[in-house]
Amino acid sequence: MRFAFRRAGFFLLTLWIALTINFLLPRLMPGNPALAMVSKFHGQLNPQALHALEILFGINTQTSLWQQYVTYLHNVFTGNFGTSMSFYPASVRSVIGGAIWWTVGLVGVATVLAFVLGTGLGIVSAWRRGGQLDSVVPPVFVIASAVPYFWVAMVLVLIFGISLHWLPYIGGYNVSSDTPSLSPSYFGDVLSHALLPAAALLITTIGTWILTMRNAMITTLAEDYVRMARAKGLPGRRIMLDYAARNAILPNLTGFAMSLGFVVSGAILIEYVFNYPGVGYMLLQAVSGEDYPLMQALFLLITVAVLVAILIADIATALLDPRTRTAG
Repeated sequence: MRFAFRRAGFFLLTLWIALTINFLLPRLMPGNPALAMVSKFHGQLNPQALHALEILFGINTQTSLWQQYVTYLHNVFTGNFGTSMSFYPASVRSVIGGAIWWTVGLVGVATVLAFVLGTGLGIVSAWRRGGQLDSVVPPVFVIASAVPYFWVAMVLVLIFGISLHWLPYIGGYNVSSDTPSLSPSYFGDVLSHALLPAAALLITTIGTWILTMRNAMITTLAEDYVRMARAKGLPGRRIMLDYAARNAILPNLTGFAMSLGFVVSGAILIEYVFNYPGVGYMLLQAVSGEDYPLMQALFLLITVAVLVAILIADIATALLDPRTRTAG
């Protein structure tokens, strides 16, 4: 229990620091978001209208920094992130809410699949070290993980989308023929559009999990308690899973948690190649369009997601390995 409270306290402190930095960075940057928006349309505003626009974007320069900070914290905890400049007059919350589920569905599922399959292959490869599986699978997928995401994505688009016409490769669904609904045809359309970007993510990330799990398993298999289990004549499957894999997987949990945290940020290049309507593509649009409120909300969302994922991973590690409770 003390371990959980310590981790929760560290989480709250880190979250407060992240909130403060997220508040200060846009205000330390040169320029004015309201003026940037007006300049895009070559508009001219009187001081009163410009001040109203600054208040709308949460950059009221006529109040003190401390008052702005208090207002900012209140807005964050009430979910009021201001108005998006790229999707004006839509609110930032509604814009993110419409894109985050696309990213969670695509990148989240691909990340979980890569971790599960990579960890399983790493366990078996280490257990059968020197065998055919160990000689082929790790080198192939490690080389694949070194290839850039966008290059694999473009190859998949060229082969399965343009040449063979097997799968769609633009957008999240067919806008001209489908409308969002709970119908099987819509879900099938969404799934077919997600196959190529998910495959690109899986191919380029699974190798990391295979290699790290294999190396951790090899080290664990040399431990005395594994040798003792073999000396007792325990079944090989039980030794592999209960003794070796259970302890070898602990270092990977933190990496997996961070990967889940970064799911919120999306795979920017993948979503850009496929024009996928996720958070990563939205973040790219926000940066190119100087959409300060949207960028600020996205950066905060990514930070909070990573912190929550690490906190959950620390607690899960403590439950699986009681030794980490006293070490923390």
